[in-house]
Amino acid sequence: GTRNRTVGATLMNATSSRAHTVITIEFKQVSIVGDKKGVKLSMINLVDLAGSEKASQSGATGDRLKEGSAINKSLSALGNVIAALADKSTGKGKSGAIIPYRDSKLTRLLQNALGGNSKTIMICAVSP
Repeated sequence: GTRNRTVGATLMNATSSRAHTVITIEFKQVSIVGDKKGVKLSMINLVDLAGSEKASQSGATGDRLKEGSAINKSLSALGNVIAALADKSTGKGKSGAIIPYRDSKLTRLLQNALGGNSKTIMICAVSP
């Protein structure tokens, strides 16, 4: 967990998280009735998204600038997936349109939680 977490200082945040964190908890229920075995599988994804920062405001250079760019790219990909799913559910999207899960490792990891047979809850902590 925190051993692998990358933190770096920018002008906007002295302890800015420089990566997203995804923790997946898998619950498996096995039931045996007679000769038949049944399995139910549930997964909970706990996701801490790194915040988007404008390069000009954060004062990031070098590695911090590259990290910020990668963070912004994956957040943009997540937004694109959510928009495509919303268009699909309301009928606004093109027939047979492909949801761009493969545009980011983050969206690929969360594919089942975003567009599968799932319930998703988002809790946001937003500051200026």
